[in-house]
Amino acid sequence: MLFNSSHFLVFFPIVILGYYIISSKFRYIWLLVASYYFYIQWNPAYVLLLFFSTAITYVGALVIEKITVESKRKLCLFSVIFVNLAILGYFKYSSMFISYINKILIFADKKEIPWDYSIILPVGISFYTLQALGYLIDVYRKDIYAEHNFLRYALFISFFPQLVAGPIERSKNLLKQLAVPKRFSYENLRRGLIIMLYGFFLKVVIADRVAIFVNTVYKNPSTFNGYYIIIATMLFAIQIYCDFYGYSTIAKGVALTLGISLMDNFNAPYFSKSIKEFWRRWHISLSTWFRDYLYIPLGGNRKGTARKYLNLMIVFCVSGLWHGASMSFVIWGAMHGIYQIVEGLINKTFNKLKERFKDFLK
Repeated sequence: MLFNSSHFLVFFPIVILGYYIISSKFRYIWLLVASYYFYIQWNPAYVLLLFFSTAITYVGALVIEKITVESKRKLCLFSVIFVNLAILGYFKYSSMFISYINKILIFADKKEIPWDYSIILPVGISFYTLQALGYLIDVYRKDIYAEHNFLRYALFISFFPQLVAGPIERSKNLLKQLAVPKRFSYENLRRGLIIMLYGFFLKVVIADRVAIFVNTVYKNPSTFNGYYIIIATMLFAIQIYCDFYGYSTIAKGVALTLGISLMDNFNAPYFSKSIKEFWRRWHISLSTWFRDYLYIPLGGNRKGTARKYLNLMIVFCVSGLWHGASMSFVIWGAMHGIYQIVEGLINKTFNKLKERFKDFLK
């Protein structure tokens, strides 16, 4: 079920009406039912994966909270992380890796590995997997207490406004809000609807209209001259931004009508003055997730310059792979990592020259 579909336009007011009619004690259950119904519309079979990811991280967090021996806590953490990433890896990356292996086998004149390349990627699995793992790691770090109410935790993982395209929420923000019954607020409803309309404008009026021209040019680039290619490339940047930002904005508006505040996912990234600033403004929930749960655990910038740059490259390569299952995305991520490193070196050199120039003037 897409936000910009007639199905959603019927679904949404029913959810809002039911949410504020029933007792506040049971509203989170109503939202859980609505969220699973929303997800089932994509593919009923894959709701089992969503439930399994929810169940294993729920149990894992409770076990981690209860265990006092650090080695056992760590074993439980890595076991649950491995299972979740294995599921994500199978559905999203197995075909890519098998195809590369088969190319090598063909080159070596060996027999190919038989494989079904038509595996369908479950909608939203890249998002809810990271959200579930973020919660698990927070419990391991003792930043939060484990959620003992399974239904409330299940809603945290499956909350329909941000389930399929983010933002990737933190337990400290969303889970805490779900635990507090919400009263009807006309102001929240009004603001939420306005935010939704703005999101629909970005998605339907700008992104979808621009996509018509971009797709026409990109499908047959040989039939267009260089000017059309340049214009299409520039418009593609607008398309992808308005599409993703529009969807995130609709999600934020829908959540606000329910009295729930989601994090901002974009902050005018194309007005950034540097690559580093761009990634602080673009897909904020993802970039901060990788910062907190991958970059910092790898050592961040605490273990010397060389290690810092290595950590940056690892994070951006993984980020590229998260965006898409192909080497082109890994290369794209690596390029952004290199840009950040080069930018850091230039700034470091410039600052040294600036200090020397100040000393010279003295």
